[in-house]
Amino acid sequence: MQTTVSKSQFKPKALEYLRLVEKLDQTLTITHAGKPVVQVVPYETGKNHAQKLLGTVVKYKDPVKPVSENVWEALE
Repeated sequence: MQTTVSKSQFKPKALEYLRLVEKLDQTLTITHAGKPVVQVVPYETGKNHAQKLLGTVVKYKDPVKPVSENVWEALE
């Protein structure tokens, strides 16, 4: 399977490409003007996605400290 296709190639054959991603268990990148804009990835069942984050925390400072209202509103 081709791993990169343009939007114009993808559009008329979207279902075909989605079936190939599922069948071959490979990622497909969709481009626009030669630049990657979307990745279609196979769905992973039964895997613990939290494991991917294990060991990635760089700083763990006072995780139970209350968040100020200013920061909370910025997240909305």
